[in-house]
Amino acid sequence: MDGQRSGCPINLTLETLGDRWSLIVIRDIMFGNRRHFRDLLARSEEGIASNILADRLKRLTAAGLLSRRDDPSHRQKAIYSLTDKAIELVPLLVQMGAWGRRHLKVSRELSVRAELLERGGPALWAEFMDELRHVHLGKPYRPKGRRVSERLQAAYDDAVAVSHRASR
Repeated sequence: MDGQRSGCPINLTLETLGDRWSLIVIRDIMFGNRRHFRDLLARSEEGIASNILADRLKRLTAAGLLSRRDDPSHRQKAIYSLTDKAIELVPLLVQMGAWGRRHLKVSRELSVRAELLERGGPALWAEFMDELRHVHLGKPYRPKGRRVSERLQAAYDDAVAVSHRASR
């Protein structure tokens, strides 16, 4: 079984994604469209260390969840993209966000996107996955109105503005 503990699908998923940082890196690429190392490092809400980020990017690329290509605008930069395998994690991430919203003390600003996706249900998740396939894999995409990423960003921006007004 190639060094795996068992053939259990939950175990194998945890072996691939279960460390502290892998899903955070995928989240930041998926929801924040952070595609460069520096962007992932500098805009990490959780403060990931550069050596940990480099390691996770290598692991996720080796696992087939990310692809890496040279950035034509800069010889020393790379652009990371989600693979279809990673894009198919959207429903899992939505369910994790929903569980966290129900059972943990979350901030409004950082949970509003999870709430919007949860309320939108599988149809919205599918539309978001189609958009991600367009952005990361170059697949055709015709949005049904405003792009999902734009709706998620607008909800986040609104929540930040409300929080900012309330703190004054």
